[in-house]
Amino acid sequence: MGNKKHDIDKETILALKDGIELLSGKWKFCILRNLQDQGTMRFKELQEMAQGISPKVLSKELQELEDNLLISRTVNNTRPVTVSYALTAHAKETEEVVNALIKFGLKHRDKIKAK
Repeated sequence: MGNKKHDIDKETILALKDGIELLSGKWKFCILRNLQDQGTMRFKELQEMAQGISPKVLSKELQELEDNLLISRTVNNTRPVTVSYALTAHAKETEEVVNALIKFGLKHRDKIKAK
């Protein structure tokens, strides 16, 4: 049997690694934040809100978020066909993380500006 403390530390590190991998990338936090604030959004709306993101990168990020059960993708039966994205119940758990990162980022920017 292994050392209990070592096992807990290993699980904690693996959990941290999973969380970082899941949300890694320049745009995932921005996408999640926009969906938290706006609710269901279409592709073009997300692209406009995340200024500077290419359609190819947005599509890739959305696919990864969908694969990881953080967003749902709905194909609407319209002409032309439109696709909308929304947070899943599971993704609502990321709201605290996103808000904490924003709070830290704002404080950090203030410290750097004051330097």
